[in-house]
Amino acid sequence: MKPKLLSLFLLLPLAASAQQPAAPERREEGSLIMERIPAPSTELRERLSTYQNARSAAFLAWAPQGGIYISTRFAEAAQVHHVATPGADRRQLTFFPEPVGGASVSPDTKQQGFVFSKDVGGNENRQNYWFSTQTSQYTLLTDGKSQNGSVHWSRRGDRYAYNSTRRNGRDYDLYLAPLGNPKQEKMLVQVQGDWDILDWSPDDQSMLALEYISANESRLHLVDVATGKAKQLHTSDQKISYGSTFFSEDGKGLYLTSDEGTEFHTLRYYDLASGKQTPLTASLNWDVSDLDVAPKGDLLAFAVNADGYSELYLLNTKTRKYEAVKNVPRGILGGLTFSPDGQKLAYTYSDARTAGDVYSLDVKSGAITRWTQSEIGGINASKLVAPTLIHYPTFDQVNGKPRQIPAFVYKPTKINGKAPVIINIHGGPEGQSRPGFDPSTQYMVNELGTAVIFPNVRGSEGYGKTYLALDNGMKREESVQDIGKLLDWIATQPDLDPSRVAVYGGSYGGYMVLACMTHFNDRLRAGIDVVGISNFVTFLQNTSPYRQDLRRAEYGDERQPAMRAFLEKTAPLNNVQKITKPMMIVQGRNDPRVPYTEAEQMLAALKKNGNDAWFMMAKDEGHGFRKKSNRDYQSAAMSEFIQQYVVSPPLK
Repeated sequence: MKPKLLSLFLLLPLAASAQQPAAPERREEGSLIMERIPAPSTELRERLSTYQNARSAAFLAWAPQGGIYISTRFAEAAQVHHVATPGADRRQLTFFPEPVGGASVSPDTKQQGFVFSKDVGGNENRQNYWFSTQTSQYTLLTDGKSQNGSVHWSRRGDRYAYNSTRRNGRDYDLYLAPLGNPKQEKMLVQVQGDWDILDWSPDDQSMLALEYISANESRLHLVDVATGKAKQLHTSDQKISYGSTFFSEDGKGLYLTSDEGTEFHTLRYYDLASGKQTPLTASLNWDVSDLDVAPKGDLLAFAVNADGYSELYLLNTKTRKYEAVKNVPRGILGGLTFSPDGQKLAYTYSDARTAGDVYSLDVKSGAITRWTQSEIGGINASKLVAPTLIHYPTFDQVNGKPRQIPAFVYKPTKINGKAPVIINIHGGPEGQSRPGFDPSTQYMVNELGTAVIFPNVRGSEGYGKTYLALDNGMKREESVQDIGKLLDWIATQPDLDPSRVAVYGGSYGGYMVLACMTHFNDRLRAGIDVVGISNFVTFLQNTSPYRQDLRRAEYGDERQPAMRAFLEKTAPLNNVQKITKPMMIVQGRNDPRVPYTEAEQMLAALKKNGNDAWFMMAKDEGHGFRKKSNRDYQSAAMSEFIQQYVVSPPLK
């Protein structure tokens, strides 16, 4: 599956909000366009800074000169840093106003540098660059206009492959380039749809490519590097979803994850000659969500997503037996990567009380070493709250019993009366809320006394392919009904206030906010829509060409009359008259996924409807705010909104 995640935003309070003068109808401050958004006070800025300066670190790659490359933020946006030894200073290497992604290192240790990617203003037209660690200079490798995928190096490290939309802006063709001479690159495979590189064969004669159709369907292809011919592996009449895939060290087979014949993505060995698959983790009834194979091919590491929490395993490829790594705390793991000598396994770890940091596991001794120590600003670590995982009943049944919806619930430790509630709905729609480090949630719980609930409604990944497909097409509003049943559950809790509940979400979660406001307006105090979809018809017509067919597979094809009629009938934009409560809309002007027009048309309809509608749009952002200064202002605005309409007691 392809993760389509949207980062959470800081939500903080604004004191004495009722005494502030009304904001002008529409104004601009720097890159921000705003309506009804008050200017943050000095006091608020000071209170915000404590939480806004918390940071995390994520593993990128092992560095050939020793140490590791990580991603972390010290200024406006995340950049690449080098850490020479565990606990050493984080030495910043890239310096851009835009976030930098990746640090792809050639297996040829003579090549002193790495490839990184970067877009402009959140437009997601990512370009690849070569960064020289000798000169600290960077060189553009791609065309400067199209969207380009991450680089996958050959085993020798003399060539790399990536995907790009440069031909027509819609299809992700595969390209091959020699190191040091990007002008000699060539299109390797011309495709239709979304293709990506997974791995090179040990002899560098073949590559694995994934054709992504939807969250429920993908296809594996074997590409001949010399001829560019692609052959589909394991054709089937059923829809199969593939995940991580690697060649075995002898090149005779593949280690892959798929959901063929199972509910979850399980690990299998695929024999290339016979096409036979051998299950390796059939007894683990959760998704294998991350995977890496040691350079010698003798060891394989994988993580399992068990109800939102990660479990780490090591598998001996000769015996095909695996064991759980015992001394990893319960949290979230990602970025599993063996060191070049195969002796260590790097990963990023976080949990609700711990900022993301980089660790390594000694695969022989089991010893764990911490490489980074990310600061959490001025947050009092002793006050950080871990969530409770609950499962609440919804409207339909499974095997004669009510279907259970998983959710993570953060509650204040001290509650005076009943706590107001923020329901935070993830995007995707095939995303998943997991209990990672989020200072905004911690602030709301500890300082505002607000409970925050993260439901994983039907359509969320991590709970099996049947659950994943429950919201497809004309079942779209059944996921909205799951939120209605969550409101029922809240009403049964003695420490939660069902009269003070708001919904908040980004991307598809933004659509869910708008839909919930049309269905449950009388049960909600307010809604916050961040880069959300207001009408699937206009969204599908106006989203970037490379995303249209991918989204039609999930939401339905608006070009078909019956589907179009359903989408128009259920569109929040066409049901805006049902919303009478305050709304806040946040949008990036350069958003290639959910065009800014989705926000503008919803804002206009709300204003025409007489709603109290707050609006913020950043001219230098895309699908969510990534620059610290913009996020900081958004934090203040959302805090003011929540303080006024959710935390405050109802008017008498």
